[in-house]
Amino acid sequence: MNMRRFYFRNYLEPDIKPYAVLMTGFLLLFSGVFTYAQNLNRKQLEMAATEKFPEAVTELISFLALPNDGHYSDQLQNNLAWCSKAFSKLDFRVQVLPNEGAPLLFAEKQYRPKNKTILFYLQIDGQPVDRQKWNQPDPFVAVLKAKNAASGDWQIMDHAQLNTDFDPDWRLYARSVSDSKGPAMSFISALEILKDQKIKPQFNIKVIMDFQEEMGSPYLTDAVRQYQDLLSADMLLIMDGTRHPSNLPTLTYGARGIATATLKVFGPGYALHSGQYGNFAPNPVFEAARLLAGLKDENGRVTLPGFYDGIHISEKEKIILKQVPEDIEQLKASLGITKTDGLGDTYQEALQFPSLNIRGLQSAWVGQEVRTIIPSEVIAEFDMRLVPESDGKRLMELLKSHITHQGYHLVDSIPTELDRKTYPKLASFHYRLGSKPFRTDMDSPVGEFLNRAMHKVFGNQVVNMRTTGGSQPIAPFINTLGVPAVSIRIPNPDNSIHAPNENLRLGNFYEGILSCLAILDEPYP
Repeated sequence: MNMRRFYFRNYLEPDIKPYAVLMTGFLLLFSGVFTYAQNLNRKQLEMAATEKFPEAVTELISFLALPNDGHYSDQLQNNLAWCSKAFSKLDFRVQVLPNEGAPLLFAEKQYRPKNKTILFYLQIDGQPVDRQKWNQPDPFVAVLKAKNAASGDWQIMDHAQLNTDFDPDWRLYARSVSDSKGPAMSFISALEILKDQKIKPQFNIKVIMDFQEEMGSPYLTDAVRQYQDLLSADMLLIMDGTRHPSNLPTLTYGARGIATATLKVFGPGYALHSGQYGNFAPNPVFEAARLLAGLKDENGRVTLPGFYDGIHISEKEKIILKQVPEDIEQLKASLGITKTDGLGDTYQEALQFPSLNIRGLQSAWVGQEVRTIIPSEVIAEFDMRLVPESDGKRLMELLKSHITHQGYHLVDSIPTELDRKTYPKLASFHYRLGSKPFRTDMDSPVGEFLNRAMHKVFGNQVVNMRTTGGSQPIAPFINTLGVPAVSIRIPNPDNSIHAPNENLRLGNFYEGILSCLAILDEPYP
């Protein structure tokens, strides 16, 4: 065994060091011969995760090398084959689940047939990449970076340095490293540790792997119905999602749903010269700006009548939400804002409401391509985040009504010549309903089980969140299988999720392995 030194620099409280161990001599003496009893203690869990860590990083880098845009069948098949091989080596029964869309991959291992079963959800696909926006040659060739203390820049390091030194603040940069191949590999690495140490969990394990989550998992609902007997379990654990802004180990008991829409506001039939036709032909940008500005008041609250109907947060729930450690001023500073939208007294409370966002806006050209024209159209892209008390279709219809009440005549696609002669305000509006929201009771057996496991390695430094602001395609499992669901959050909150230069802090990856190992070793009644 190569001598390795692991330096885990603590970012939590000084006396909470879930990974603060210097293992060189001890691991050299005992490497490969651990024979743990069931229910490992904190030190044993840390030792096992520490020994596995360099190999886990290498495996993750190999996994990341596979492009994984769910729109492309060849990329999907390559990732499916990789996952199939990984779980077969763990002695899981692996099965491809065909459906109307992309296939799912199912893996199962019965450790104790008479005991309960936990279903794990892994997201394997990633967002598309714009290679020119990444600060590395290839977004799928992971690079290791350290932050330069003087300049604040992230500089590429040699992977080989992981064989001798380790700093938890180093980061891997690659597409899907945080969303969500890193979390998936944390789970796989923990399973490998159990196999190597001949440890059997006290529950059975099923795994479902989704290769089109970033596309909204369009066929997942039907697939869960089709294979509900195969997927039946007592709880669902989701290996996906970013931690609380404190970067403390996080359990999240719900997620908001999502609905999206595209609005096109039409101007002249074609782009006009602004000198020749300015003051004569109306510019659609001004009309669109007035329309969009009216969707929120000066306090950031959505103005659509009835948008927040049905939302009530009890005093008991507010107390639970306030238990999440947050410094509002520090959070605003980290986000670069001085004012928040006027929903709730805390960040956690704000997440309990549906949201309306303009996620993209386009008209004509800017920058070096700018030109003196009156644009022919304006495109606005919306997303709504939904909570269990809200209905996506109803909220989207409220938005549609707002547009028509502003005097717009809606067309299906491009206005006809007659439309242009008849209506002074023309637009098109189309919406799509995505994943539904879900919420699991925090004060439940599944919450108690997970907190026992997490507290064993992290003490009281565990955050329990009622919901997350993002969306996950988990409602089909809850509605069809009737199981509670909780998300195990691993990536650092500043991971540039969905954006160029996506990254995963190595300390988080280590703690992800440790979290999964603790959960897999915890008795589930």
